[in-house]
Amino acid sequence: MTYKTLMAHLELGRSNEGLLKIAGDLAERFDAGVIGIAMCQPMQIVYSEGYIPGDIIGQDREQRDREIATAEAEFRYALPARALGWRAAVTQDPLADYLARESRGADLVITGVDHNASLFDNSRHVPIGDVVMQVGRPILVVPTAASGLSFDRVLVGWKDTRETRRAIVDALPFLMTAAHATIVEIAEQKDLDLASERLADVVSWLSRHGVAAEAIARPSEGQDAHHLHALALEHRAGLIVAGAYGHSRVREWVLGGVTRDLLLRAGRCALVSH
Repeated sequence: MTYKTLMAHLELGRSNEGLLKIAGDLAERFDAGVIGIAMCQPMQIVYSEGYIPGDIIGQDREQRDREIATAEAEFRYALPARALGWRAAVTQDPLADYLARESRGADLVITGVDHNASLFDNSRHVPIGDVVMQVGRPILVVPTAASGLSFDRVLVGWKDTRETRRAIVDALPFLMTAAHATIVEIAEQKDLDLASERLADVVSWLSRHGVAAEAIARPSEGQDAHHLHALALEHRAGLIVAGAYGHSRVREWVLGGVTRDLLLRAGRCALVSH
C-alpha cells in the first residue's frame, strides 16, 4: 500500500512554501504525483438602500484572479517534476464541498491550519473540521512552520473506535517507511490491562505489514491531548495519527476535543481520518 496521488490544498493570499516543501518531500518518498488545488468565494454582497459601486466588485474579481495565479505559480515552481495538474475555482458553494468533490482522484489530501483565519470570513479559508469530515480521504494537516519536518518517527493515538481503525490503515504508507512507530492508548486506570491487550493486537497486525511498533498504555490524567503531545515530544515523533470524531453539520463540523487540540499543535504534522 502506498500513496500515488497527493492533493496539495493551497491557501490564497499567503505563502504556502512550507506545505509545498512537505508535499514535495512526500512525492519523492512515495514516488507520487501532486495535484494542486485552491478555491475561494466571491465577495458576499448584502443589498440595502443605496448601491454598491461596480469598481468594488471588479477589484474583488481582480484580487481573486491575482491570488489564484500566484498560488498556481508557487505550486508549479515548487513541484516542477511532480505536478500532475492544477485546479482552482471561485464558487458560491462552501469551499470544503469543492475540495471534497475534487479529492476523488487523490490518495492523500495535504492542507494547513490557518491560526489567524477569521471566524467571520471564510471566503478564502476552508474550515479544517469540514475538510476532515467531508473529504473521505486521509488528511495530512501541516503546521505553518513546516520546513524540515521528518516522518521517520510516527506516533498513533489509539482509541478502539471505527475512526482510529480507519486512520491507522490510512497511515500504513507512513508506518511502513518509518524508522520507529509508537502506538499509544490513554485509558482509565481500571482499563489499562484491556488497553494493553488491544495494543498487542494492533502491534501484531502491524508486524504482518512489516511494521515493528512499540505499544504504550498510559493512565488518563484528564488532559489526554496534552499527554499525547508530551509523548510525541518524548519519542521525537514528526507525525501523529488520530481518528477524527464529529457531529452532523449545521454550519460547520465540530471535531472531538482531543482531535481538535492535536490539529492545533504546532511543530508536527497530523494525519487524521474520519
